[in-house]
Amino acid sequence: MSTSKDPTVPLRFVYTNQDFVTDVCRSSGNGPSPPAKFDADVQAGWTDRMARGLFRYNLGDLQTRILPGSRGYVAQLNIQRGAEKRKPQEILSIKQEFNAAQFNFNEINPEEIIFEMLNDTEGDTASPGSGRRQQPSRMVVLVNVSPLEFGHCLFVPDPSRCLPQVLTQFTIHAGIESVLLSSDTGFRVGFNSLGAFASVNHLHLHGYYMDHELKIESVRGKPLVPEKGFYRLLDFPVGFLFYTESEEVEEVARAICEVTDFLVDGNIAHNLFLTRGCSPFEHTQDKKNPGCSRKGVRICVWPRKSCFGAKEDSAFNVALCELAGHLPFKNKKDYELSTEKDVMDVIQKYVLPDGEIHSLEQQLTRLLMDF
Repeated sequence: MSTSKDPTVPLRFVYTNQDFVTDVCRSSGNGPSPPAKFDADVQAGWTDRMARGLFRYNLGDLQTRILPGSRGYVAQLNIQRGAEKRKPQEILSIKQEFNAAQFNFNEINPEEIIFEMLNDTEGDTASPGSGRRQQPSRMVVLVNVSPLEFGHCLFVPDPSRCLPQVLTQFTIHAGIESVLLSSDTGFRVGFNSLGAFASVNHLHLHGYYMDHELKIESVRGKPLVPEKGFYRLLDFPVGFLFYTESEEVEEVARAICEVTDFLVDGNIAHNLFLTRGCSPFEHTQDKKNPGCSRKGVRICVWPRKSCFGAKEDSAFNVALCELAGHLPFKNKKDYELSTEKDVMDVIQKYVLPDGEIHSLEQQLTRLLMDF
């Protein structure tokens, strides 16, 4: 693994599959382990840009509280993000084309870029039809200048290609790999489709650190096509769950892309959330510390009702982190007074009815069994 230091080229974070961290636990009792190289470089780069004044506001320590109740919602007060964040673009369709006249990541200050990621694993390029990446693709990691948490970055695949906010297999694959490169169980990655509170129609993922456990890391999953890592989420907002460890990333990324392509073709908005998590069917395998193992990555996929036009000026928007149980609040009153039931009532307005989810479950199960 290496990070280039040549000032004439963008900083590059070059890694191989051997750099994936596979022995991660939520709590070990041995104190914090040294950060992986990926975490050290992301955090150092992010902190440097904050010190240099490249952000819209200084984040500081966020007020945080755990809402009483079975879902363990993590509420945080982030008034400045609500007030200072760039005005969202007008989104009218899940398939809206890229528009160069609107803000996009080719317009950013180059100093906002932390590095470019490149998986240099031998054999990553293969013959056509194999499903493998045909040539190295650029994944540019830059700071989000309106951060919702520490280390909040954007992962933008080859910005010059001007891709709209529709997931590709490479983007999903690289997102999973970034979680596997991290030794921090608090590192999260996510995606908002158009119509699911994406603010910019230029393909990107969010990544950030939030050092509180989320129930989504260990909640049970109902097997649907387990050989493809595909499950139904139980006891959480209705949706689907993929799980992969380091050896199956490529196949699972392909399966996820099949699902998201299906949703886009059906004009169904969706959010994804990637986090370290335990196997959906072995989440209590450690008898001394149930659910502590975080060897793999959980990828939650929530089909949801579309929201077009301007974002609502409410206590919180229901997007990738809110569906996962992380609630950035925009005002102090809602932050202090909201209950678990209040949050569930808001989220319920955006999730699909049980009947539609059941129909999707059947269609997606057939899709992945045949692919």
